[in-house]
Formats: sequence, structure tokens, C-alpha cells
Amino acid sequence: MTVLTDLDDLGDAVRRGGEFRAGGTDLMGRRAAGPHVDLRGLPGLTGLAWQPDGAVRIGALTTVARVAADARLGAAHPCLTLTAAGLATPQIREVATVGGNLLQRNRCAYFRGPSFSCHQNGGGHCPARAGLAPNAAIVDTGPCIAPHPSSLAVALLACDALAEVHGGVRDDVRDDVRSGVPFPVGDLYGDGSDPTRDHLLGPGEILLSVVLPPSVPGERAAYHRAIGRSEAEWPLVEAAARLVMDGGRITFARVAAGGVARVPVRLPEVEEALLAGEPLDRAAGLATARCTPAARNRYKLALLSGTVLEVLERATGTAGHR
Repeated sequence: MTVLTDLDDLGDAVRRGGEFRAGGTDLMGRRAAGPHVDLRGLPGLTGLAWQPDGAVRIGALTTVARVAADARLGAAHPCLTLTAAGLATPQIREVATVGGNLLQRNRCAYFRGPSFSCHQNGGGHCPARAGLAPNAAIVDTGPCIAPHPSSLAVALLACDALAEVHGGVRDDVRDDVRSGVPFPVGDLYGDGSDPTRDHLLGPGEILLSVVLPPSVPGERAAYHRAIGRSEAEWPLVEAAARLVMDGGRITFARVAAGGVARVPVRLPEVEEALLAGEPLDRAAGLATARCTPAARNRYKLALLSGTVLEVLERATGTAGHR
């Protein structure tokens, strides 16, 4: 394993082959990816830095556990801390990093299985489409249907967060972004149409931080994941919501979902319905507006609308009042 402390040297090392290593929670699963370049020696990429206007910069090597436990962050951005506290297990949260969670590789069994060839490992097709893939994406954006695995990306989309990258961002992401200039977190992933990548950073480009803008006065939040067992499971569907209410009326809404598409997705149809005063269940039902499931994952339609309704009810304080 290569250990370097200069950003440019690290980038050059990965351009020669291999992958970055942050917390190392996926190290065994990615051992065939080539040599690993350890990021943990980089200075200045750990911890939270608050700005005078209330914005906060979170270093990419900050652990998920630290994000989940930070009281000031929880008061300002509960959407993020609730999500961080809900993912994986306590042991994994202690070592997993913000950057590692955002840029991890997908968990598709065909991609991970050494006996299969797919778009992600140099092949020319998606075996999941004709195979057993009940957890596959239901928002079909391209040849690959492996859902994106990052829970923090879902929360950060809802938080209107920005990402900061060293080394510039490739022109196929945004041609006006340069090294160190923050850009929307969603631009790390694009529209999901590229079947070969789980994110759009090029070789040698390093995620430095995410930046959350000042919180909206009076905002409340919720996060929920639907999983196949009580804990320590990848979400089948997950959702995060931020709301501001004036009496019984919703005046601000951000809703995002994961486990349903090649990229984490915002749900503008749901947001618009909430702002228009639609009942929560009707707004949640619009979460499936863009879905085109296959035969084996149609169950995710009801799971998605139900998960979105759960976070809306929690955020509005109406959970259990049906």
C-alpha cells in the first residue's frame, strides 16, 4: 500500500493504477482493484470547520461516527446527522469516512462476483437485467441498474450541500468547475447514464470536503431506511427529508431517496406537491413518478412511497396519526 501526504503525489500514484483508500471498510471487497493509495496521512481533511454565516465544511476523512455525534451539526443539520447515525453498524461508522461513503463502489452481486463480466469491470453488458436482481434500480437511467450505495449522498442532496475536489473535475461533469471550487454534490454522480462508473471523478481527483450552507430557520428533518433485517444491512430503499412548517402548512421542502437509481436522487415531484398543500400520502405517492421497475423489483414501488411517507410523517410530527 502506498502512503503519501501530498495531494498531487497521491493523484499521480492513482493515475498509474489502483484506488484510493480512506477508512478501509471495503478494502477486502476491492482487493482486486490494484494497489491502494492511503489517504489517511493527508492533513486538513478531518473535522468540521464552521463559517461565520453558519455554513460548515466537513473534511472528507471525517468519520461517519463523528458526523453522527456532533451536537452542533445535529442542531443545524439534523437530516445529515440522522442519516449518519442510521447507516451500517457502530463499528463501521467509527472508521468509515464521509468521502469513502460518497465515493464507494456499488454492491451489485454481479459486479462483485469474480465469475461475471459487466459494464463496471470491463464487460459490455449488464447481467443483472436478465439475472436475479431484486434489489436493482427502479429508476432506469442507462445500461447499468446497480443502485448507488451512498446514504450520506442522499442526505447531502437534501441539504443542498457542495463538494470540494482537488485536481479539477472532468469536463463531462461541469466545464466551469476547477480544483478547489465547491460544486453541487449531485455533480459527483451526473445523471446515471454512464454504466462504467459509480461517480464521475477522474483518476487522481481527490474529494477534499463537503460544505453545507447555513440551515433554514425552523427546519426539521427525518431519515429512514427500509432494510431486510433489523440492522447492519444495505438499504433496499432510503429517504431523507427537510421541511419547514408555518402552522400546518409546509413552506420549505427537500426530499431525496437512495437505493432506487444509479445515483442518489432528489424527488422534485414530492417537494412540489408538499408546497402545494397536498396531503402527505398523496405527495409520497408521487415518489414513483419516474420509476420503471422490472418484474423482480416491482415491490420497490410500494417500498419507496412508503419510505418517503415515513420520513414526511416523522418530519411533520404526524407519525402514527394515520
